Amino acid sequence: MNADLVFLAQTDTTIGFLSKDKKKLQDIKKRSANKNFIKIVKNLKILKDHTRVPLKHKNMVRRSKKTTFVYSKTKAVRVNTSSRHQLFLDKFDWFYTTSANKSTQSYNEYFAKENANITVLDYKTLEEKQSSAIIVLSKNKKARLR
Repeated sequence: MNADLVFLAQTDTTIGFLSKDKKKLQDIKKRSANKNFIKIVKNLKILKDHTRVPLKHKNMVRRSKKTTFVYSKTKAVRVNTSSRHQLFLDKFDWFYTTSANKSTQSYNEYFAKENANITVLDYKTLEEKQSSAIIVLSKNKKARLR
């Protein structure tokens, strides 16, 4: 399967677009090129390939669920904690991800399916849930954004 496609899937938090091609996600969301996307990774081993977790925060990152951590002000990464979504991520290791809606608007099924190349469904339907918490980490401090 081509990872450069845009997938519409139920993530561990909400309904999202996933792709390894962030340009495609920028075009769909009409987002400026200087605004970064969250990466979702399948496990802590893959996380190590994408960023370095400050020693003081390693235990918190390992134990957290549905939380995105921002590292070095530009890298936002969330480790997947959902077993359902894990089956999908196992094939690709990581994706850029964003909510499947127009910026500042709520989920619209027509918009989402129109802009995705592939819709990933499991035994449940797609449902909008609460988005992940966002915590900014520095070497010695942490601050909650959302």
